[in-house]
Amino acid sequence: MRRTTLAALPLALLLAACRGEPEAERSAERPAEVEETARPSRDPGAVREARPPEGVDEVDQRRLDERLRVAAWANDVATARRLVVRGADVNAKDETEQSAYLIATSEGYLELLRLALRSGARVDDKDSWNGTGLIRAAERGHALVVGELLRAGIDRDHVNRIGYQAIHEAVWLGEDTAAYATTLRVLAAGGVRLSDRSVTEGLTPLEMARRRGLAGLEQVLTELTTDDVSDEPDAALLRAAAAGDADAVALALRAGADIEARDEHRRTALLLAATYDHVAVAQVLVAMGADPDALDDRHDTPWLVTGVTGSVAMLEALLPARPDLTIVNRYGGVSVIPASERGHVDYVRRVVSTGIDVDHVNDLGWTALLEAVILGDGGADHQEIVRILLAAGADPTIPDGDGVTVLQHAEERGFEEIARLLRP
Repeated sequence: MRRTTLAALPLALLLAACRGEPEAERSAERPAEVEETARPSRDPGAVREARPPEGVDEVDQRRLDERLRVAAWANDVATARRLVVRGADVNAKDETEQSAYLIATSEGYLELLRLALRSGARVDDKDSWNGTGLIRAAERGHALVVGELLRAGIDRDHVNRIGYQAIHEAVWLGEDTAAYATTLRVLAAGGVRLSDRSVTEGLTPLEMARRRGLAGLEQVLTELTTDDVSDEPDAALLRAAAAGDADAVALALRAGADIEARDEHRRTALLLAATYDHVAVAQVLVAMGADPDALDDRHDTPWLVTGVTGSVAMLEALLPARPDLTIVNRYGGVSVIPASERGHVDYVRRVVSTGIDVDHVNDLGWTALLEAVILGDGGADHQEIVRILLAAGADPTIPDGDGVTVLQHAEERGFEEIARLLRP
């Protein structure tokens, strides 16, 4: 395809071009033929001889690779994992230069991307428009994928065939939304150049945002390019996280702050963000690899704090970091227990779907059901929490440390509606 100017490209074609594929071919029905069958390598920069594994002929290899791409388009990670074990290549492309790895980047499939990276994805591989996965992810506003790629060592400032770096695509082809604001912050935190001009328009990212009338992104870029960088980045990071300043968090990380730096109470930036429910800050930190399980001097972690605050938005921000749901607080409880006691209905409804142990017994001898009754007020919120816990499989026969069941506690307190829910 010959090079053309952006002005000559229809919007649909431009978007498809930057994603590395024709719009008409964005379906799971991909051709069976592929252009390469290079074996995956644990070294993302390695290029191995294009040959199938021992015992697999080239036709079988092409079929395996095609099935992997189909699974990738469907975000079927379980099938993709099985195919990789059988020898499917995450780098193998079809005639439109799509591979399972590149599909994961453009579609924002985080777990699929993690599988591809573990399976030898060539992190700097290019699509049909000579664009990296970072450019594809930034154009779509996939901040978590952007962070994963930056931490994997991808070329941060590669220029594609139409003259854009990742940060240009995030602005010129993005939208004025929170997702794109987070994407810009993650790019900045990861050290991309913020003031390069695009080849075609000759505009910086800030000028692009201004030209397109994206006031929110313009404000973010203004903060990222004009604020002073502290000479004490660790302290700046902690201050910014506590204050809820996501732009300043990105700048502190850009300046070299330790993402796991601690304050006087051993709280990390992510724990401070969770404590004060600064979701935008947490999103940047999670994308850049912050630990959701870092314990402070009160035995709290970012994840455990969500059970106290009841913030579903923070829960969702932390889940991509794969928190350990079995870590306990200073009372020996997992997050669903304080949430049940405090009447956080929406949080309990969401957290029971994560696989958390709804029958965990804390150091007081209480489960989430017991806490909802013993420390609850018997009102509508605690009634609903009891319903949710029971529907999630919580065992109402588990007694407290004195052998008293949750039904007996409900009856003793006159919580008739809860008692009705608990009776066989």
